[in-house]
Amino acid sequence: MTYRVAVIVGSLRKDSYNRKIAEAAMALAPASLIFDRVEIGGLSLYNQDFDTASPESWSAFRDQIRRADALLFATPEYNRSVPGVLKNAIDIGSRPFGHSVWSGKPAAILSATPGNIGAFGANHHLRQSLVTLNVPVMPTPEVYISGVHKLLDETGAVKDEALTKLLTQFMRSFSEWVGKFAG
Repeated sequence: MTYRVAVIVGSLRKDSYNRKIAEAAMALAPASLIFDRVEIGGLSLYNQDFDTASPESWSAFRDQIRRADALLFATPEYNRSVPGVLKNAIDIGSRPFGHSVWSGKPAAILSATPGNIGAFGANHHLRQSLVTLNVPVMPTPEVYISGVHKLLDETGAVKDEALTKLLTQFMRSFSEWVGKFAG
């Protein structure tokens, strides 16, 4: 069985470390997972006034998430939390009340930073938001990547054998997690 996974990166930067880590993880995933990259940079700020007549970008975003069987998030940490653009996307997908596109979709979270704590705060703030949206988040293995800039080569590919091994195990576990909850 194959599962369609929506991949949401919480950084808009073209050379985002988290985008590179997400790409590396997708390349190491079992064949049971098929990936759709979901861009969130074009979403206007959430405004409840638009719940009944949403902007086209919101509708297209929600449709992408609806089509997914599972969710893979990759996020940096801004001020000990998730970037505003990621929180905005979560809010847009969760509204209007009672019509969340996230509900019941199994998820996993990767977080990476050049800093020392692996974006731990962002990873856990995201988990907290997803739990309230009825998203079963894979508990282990947890992936917090510190010093990410030292683990990638000049092309953005993972050059660290230990990280490759961790991402491979993470994606195997995610495939099993998705199989338990999706469909």
